[in-house]
Amino acid sequence: MKSTEITELHKKYVMPTYAPGLVLVKGKGSKVWDADGKEYLDFLAGIAVLNVGHCHPAVVEAIQEQAAKLVHVSNLYYNENQPQLAQALAERSLGGKCFFCNSGAEANEGLIKLARLWGSAKGKYEVITMKNSFHGRTLATLTATGQEKVQKGFYPLPEGFKYAEFNNLESCRAAVTEKTAAILVEAVQGEGGIIPADPAFIKGLRKLCDEKDLLLFFDEVQAGVGRTGKWFGFQNYDVQPDAFSLAKALGNGFPIGAVVTSPKVADVFQPGNHATTFGGTPLACAAALAVIETIEKEHLLKNAQVMGALLLEKLQAIAAKYAWIEGARGCGLMVGLVLKDNAAPLQKLLQDKGLLTLATAVRVLRMLPPLNVSAKEVEKAAALIAEACAELDKAQ
Repeated sequence: MKSTEITELHKKYVMPTYAPGLVLVKGKGSKVWDADGKEYLDFLAGIAVLNVGHCHPAVVEAIQEQAAKLVHVSNLYYNENQPQLAQALAERSLGGKCFFCNSGAEANEGLIKLARLWGSAKGKYEVITMKNSFHGRTLATLTATGQEKVQKGFYPLPEGFKYAEFNNLESCRAAVTEKTAAILVEAVQGEGGIIPADPAFIKGLRKLCDEKDLLLFFDEVQAGVGRTGKWFGFQNYDVQPDAFSLAKALGNGFPIGAVVTSPKVADVFQPGNHATTFGGTPLACAAALAVIETIEKEHLLKNAQVMGALLLEKLQAIAAKYAWIEGARGCGLMVGLVLKDNAAPLQKLLQDKGLLTLATAVRVLRMLPPLNVSAKEVEKAAALIAEACAELDKAQ
């Protein structure tokens, strides 16, 4: 089918919750191709999902082998891959236990329920989140999201959420009441505009939670699985949360999410408290185990640090040339070019030139390439961005 045929079919039968711009049919590594054969350098990676790139042979092989062996048995029975994945995550993080689900929103719902169950005997149920955050699109997680634009039209919202200023410890302290059970924060606000947390803020949150008998949760849906150059974003701050959420890159495109806990709250959930039909299937866990093995085997945490620094350096050099660009910021391969005006025209121009990025928080051009992106690909992306910025500047 050609692009026009697929587009028309989509418009006729798929709910318009998105506004797609391309028909992509094939991917390999950091590249994708559309239905008409045009090649693109993918610096979006499925919005921080394809951390080991499109169709990585190890992940493809793991999915194919497991699909031919056992796909689903339900959580009424053990499967051999689920505890191995839980062990792999626990050993690389908090040393506790895991609950598996299917998405980031589900994982964050799990954190919210965990906080409420943990605090129920003390009358604690409120969760403090940050303004400009993003935690999902379910009713609870869009309420947890500190952005009115995602909440509009879905009132009345669930109770039990309060908002504080990101990177403002005193704002968080002021939001705490006798009903507060937990604080939920991102190490880097992704949808909010690629804003890294200040180290003093994160350390202060841990201390505040310890003082007030609160749980500290991290949303690692976008920053996790190596995106920032560490396994998990909070590891950049030498702070241990009580639990965190994962999804996106964990299965490199195969749907899987997780709640990962410390020993403190590892057994709060008991049979009957929480469940999901497709959580931790043999197939999903096989994909995730292959992702973890690939990241370690190919030293992709280090590559994310090195390539992220190179990309940031290139973007900062471009930003210095134009008054309409404020600068660049990021952590690992979670990088944003910050404009003074709408970033959408730059995104569109780059797409036309063969580079996929994403305008977020209105003014930020977000870049999330695979962790195995090469220096040559970073150089090519930077050259395309420089070319596009020069054209936009000339047109102003």
